Amino acid sequence: MRATVLHGGFDVRLEDVPDPVIVEPTDAIVRVLASCICGSDLWGYRRPGPREGGPARVGHEFVGVVTDVGADVATVRPGDVVIAPFVWSDGTCPNCRAGIFTSCLHGGDWGAPGVDAGQGEAVRVPFADGTLVVAPVAPDDERMPALLTLSDVMGTGHHAARSAGVGPGATVAVVGDGAVGLCAVLASRRLGAERVILLSRNERRAALGREFGATDVVAERGEAGAAAVLDLTDGLGAPHVLECVGTQESWVSAAGMARPGGTIGHVGVPMAVTALPHWRMFGANIGVRGGVAPVRAYLPELLADVLAGRLDPSPVFDLELPLDQVAEGYAAMHERRAIKVLLRP
Repeated sequence: MRATVLHGGFDVRLEDVPDPVIVEPTDAIVRVLASCICGSDLWGYRRPGPREGGPARVGHEFVGVVTDVGADVATVRPGDVVIAPFVWSDGTCPNCRAGIFTSCLHGGDWGAPGVDAGQGEAVRVPFADGTLVVAPVAPDDERMPALLTLSDVMGTGHHAARSAGVGPGATVAVVGDGAVGLCAVLASRRLGAERVILLSRNERRAALGREFGATDVVAERGEAGAAAVLDLTDGLGAPHVLECVGTQESWVSAAGMARPGGTIGHVGVPMAVTALPHWRMFGANIGVRGGVAPVRAYLPELLADVLAGRLDPSPVFDLELPLDQVAEGYAAMHERRAIKVLLRP
């Protein structure tokens, strides 16, 4: 089969790799119907030089059809359309039972040594019962892009909103206009937020944010962005701030625009954060919650809303490409010509 392999900085290739086979009785084999490129995939793509540790399979978001299962698999069967969260987990350890599937004691990342990754034609899924969620749809269902968002970005945006305590009538500020930030806007409105302020200076992304329910758009960033949000909130700030970027500047923005006693829900991968603005958070009693989103915990409720027509995050995919053009997909996202790229095998 073919799968995406990252060789180093700006060097991603589609290559022939061995077909997946059942290794453990808890495994399933999934034929990929659609996968996508995540903003976090760009961190490794942008690092200069050859990849440390050698070439590696990449991709952690996919939906597909089960083609084979191990002897101990009980909840999925061949022919099922399934959604795979961005990490695999056993579903039974204490952390999984507490809903923190991303801290599974026996789970791991797609593309880890000995594990397939999502940007390919098929995947061996460890702990299929704990990982996969069955979607009662046909393989050609037109809602497949929306279902694919549930593997990561929609669940991650939802985690930001939940972590910040968003509820009916809330005023929310969202830092970040990538797919996660846009889904955080959608999640906030879904949870009943009355006002959602999106930081975005990209006209196309801002327009999608408004489509998803943003009531205000702020083009400034950093301290200027925080000041603009304060102006929009009578100098008080937002009680709920969603940090969806993971840079020093985004944290300065988030802390600066949070209302005293407010909460920052953070889900941006902190690859470029050197120090949190602790004095601002300390002096204003600003709480911080969030982290790696346990999307497996949120999948059932979000899936129900997608199937009922109440939720459609699919517009975050503004470029669809065949898998053999995956390198162009990475380039388009790196150059911000695309918000998020969907790949079809």
